Formats: sequence, C-alpha cells, structure tokens
Amino acid sequence: MKNIPVVILAGGFGTRLREQTEFIPKPMVPVGTRPILLHIMKIYAHYGYKRFIICLGYKGEIIKDYFLNYKVRNSDFTITLGNHEAIKIHNSFDEEDWDVTLSDTGLRAMTGTRIKRIEKFIDTDYFLLTYGDGVADIDLKKLMEFHRSHGKTATITGVRPPSRFGELIIEGNRVVEFGEKPQAGGSTINGGFFVFNRGVFKYLSEEENCTLEKEPLERLAKDAELMIYEHAGFWQCMDTLRDMNLLNEYWKSGNAPWKRREQ
Repeated sequence: MKNIPVVILAGGFGTRLREQTEFIPKPMVPVGTRPILLHIMKIYAHYGYKRFIICLGYKGEIIKDYFLNYKVRNSDFTITLGNHEAIKIHNSFDEEDWDVTLSDTGLRAMTGTRIKRIEKFIDTDYFLLTYGDGVADIDLKKLMEFHRSHGKTATITGVRPPSRFGELIIEGNRVVEFGEKPQAGGSTINGGFFVFNRGVFKYLSEEENCTLEKEPLERLAKDAELMIYEHAGFWQCMDTLRDMNLLNEYWKSGNAPWKRREQ
C-alpha cells in the first residue's frame, strides 16, 4: 500500500481566494498552523499512503521551499554557525517516512495536463488523486476496496454539499453523465478523492487545455469506465474566504471532522 502514489493537484491560481493567493498558492493557505496541503496529506498517510506526487504551477517554488526545509520548519534544532550542515534536530515527527515528489507541471496547465505530465512517476497499476484544497473524513480503505471491486478505469468520490457546483448523473454506482454546470442544492458533485488505473492516461493530453473535469471524465463516463464512490460524511473545499474561515473555525473548535489522531 505504501508504494501506491497519491497525486495532488496544487498548481492552480486560486483566483476566488485572492485575499490569500496573491501571496501564496492556495494549497499553502493555513488551516490552524499548517497549510491545507499538509492536512490533505495526513488524511492519506493515516491509511498508509505516504508516497506523494505534487503537481506544481502557480507559485510552486513556495511549496518546494516548504518541503525542502520541512524538518527544520517543524523541529527544534541547534545549528553550528558557519556550517549549515551541522544541524542537530531535537525531536522527531510523524512525516519522517513520507516520500514527496515535487513536479513543475506548468504555470497555465489545466488539471488533465498536469496529470499527464507526471505519468513518468507512476510505476504502479493504479494511483490515487485529489485536489490541493479539500478535506473530508473519507474512509480511503473502503474507497480503494470499491475501486478494486468494479474493475473499471476510474473511481470518483461523490459528495452532496449545499450545491453551487456541477452535478453527476448516476445509475447505481456508475456515472452516466459528467456535468459541471451549476445545479440546485442537494445534487451529487465531484468531491475529488479519485482512484485511477494507468489506463486513464490514454484519455489525457499534454496540451495545456486538457481539463480532467471536461472531456476526459466525460469520455470515461460514455465508455462506462467511470464509477462513483458515494461519501455521505464530511467534505469541505477551500474555494473562498468564507470556506477558509469555516475550516479554521472547525480546527479551532478541536473537533475538525477530517482530523486524524496524528494531527
């Protein structure tokens, strides 16, 4: 399980959260004292998935710097001035066995393009994928079991928040139509937390305008290769300043629904 990669899309401009993203990429916007990206990674690590491939774009150097200096950022340490290699770390942390690949997938590349551009790092039969701005109390063990059970190319997680997003048309556990036009409240929408077989790459292109949520998922649905895992629990994205404040209120309460014991 540890070897299965988790791909995280972290390259968008985050224009609807401009109050924060003018200065940092959206995945680095803090919830509590840590960026939301780390919260997402800890959800996967809780289930044993500790190999990450992060697709960078807008202000990707900030995410690179964060992980390059992760140990000293999150530890007490003693440094011998004049010799930066002589650093003594005084504590350990849960993330010491994580394997994090940071890949620049282009400033203006769309989601499908970013995934296609990290194909070279996928050396397993399937991989997980999510967005760098959403958390959930999803059971990833059950998600993976569901994906293995149906034998199709793709599994998407469906959620039902008060809707301002697009709607998934489903029959049983199969997605028959993938639509991203706004619908009335209560619809099933794309909550991220995908599982893909390697066959998904033939639906993707390295052209900058390949958007996962458009032609690739639409084609998968038409080919009867897109299945849905319905998550009835907590899910919340960080799309706006209101969303950011809501997630921080959850965290401050000490009862954040996505929080794992390691956090």
